Amino acid sequence: MMSRGSTTVVRSVTGVMSTKRLFSSVAGNGSVIGAMRSSAGVFGSEKAVATWWINTYPVIGARNASTVALGEKEQQDVKEETVSGGGANAGDRKGKEVVSYWGVKPSKVTKEDGSEWKWNCFKPWETYQADLSIDLKKHHVPKTFLDKFAYWTVKSLRLPTDIFFQRRYGCRAMMLETVAAVPGMVGGMLLHCKSLRRFEHSGGWIKALLEEAENERMHLMTFMEVAKPKWYERALVFTVQGIFFNAYFLAYLASPKLAHRITGYLEEEAIHSYTEFLKELDKGNIENVKAPAIAIDYWRLPADSTLRDVVMVVRADEAHHRDVNHFASDVHYQGLELKDSPAPIGYH
Repeated sequence: MMSRGSTTVVRSVTGVMSTKRLFSSVAGNGSVIGAMRSSAGVFGSEKAVATWWINTYPVIGARNASTVALGEKEQQDVKEETVSGGGANAGDRKGKEVVSYWGVKPSKVTKEDGSEWKWNCFKPWETYQADLSIDLKKHHVPKTFLDKFAYWTVKSLRLPTDIFFQRRYGCRAMMLETVAAVPGMVGGMLLHCKSLRRFEHSGGWIKALLEEAENERMHLMTFMEVAKPKWYERALVFTVQGIFFNAYFLAYLASPKLAHRITGYLEEEAIHSYTEFLKELDKGNIENVKAPAIAIDYWRLPADSTLRDVVMVVRADEAHHRDVNHFASDVHYQGLELKDSPAPIGYH
């Protein structure tokens, strides 16, 4: 097996390539044939000529040959399997391995009880127990023009959301998390570029914001197990995410304090949505199914946890993101930069 550009070529070679076949493949090229004949005379074997040909003209000669097969093994079949590096269950892919020239092997991770860790999208040391004691009723009262603009912008976005999803809170949570993971990624990316341009530290805020984005993405990975998106909902994600990403990107460039305030109010709305979700679960309007396995491992929940337990910890996460973003906006309002105040890494 060998790589040409980004394409992996896998071949099974039976026997050694003959000098005659090599000569015929380059008919009309006298200089190349002369060189090959000279090499055959020096090395005295077709194997040497073939090896010389591969080393000298890899693009032409390697198309139908394997360097492993030349003179070392008469026949070899290489089976190539691809393992996704995403968040799927690694246990479903036992016995499969990536065939790679670079020799990068996945690490074997186990739980505290010695059993196999089955998730590729996060590791045991990234899991945690959510702080459910956080105050869910805290609210930043808008006073300045930018605060009021951020507040009413978020409120205006809630109306079409309520109309579209109504009381389908499972789908609502899944779809909204595709947007909720954007602010942290955009903010972290822009702070990263700023740190590079100015040759300065970020005070940990790059990591804190990317950590927020990853946490929101894990919410999505969880609710995907509960509600399956329909085709038009997937199409909606493309549209909304594209618009929101670019709008938030421009907002963050223009005014980071406005961008973080918008995110803070978005998180307040998320708390409200998950509270309504819990009410529907308690009323029995939504089935309180068993918690997805990914949620049990990520939040270190008991094995018998239910969907209600998952919604509780997700709501607590949103409350922590609310605090972080309102705090970040306050830092800017006080005439400081985020790097001047230590980031709340691992706050959630």
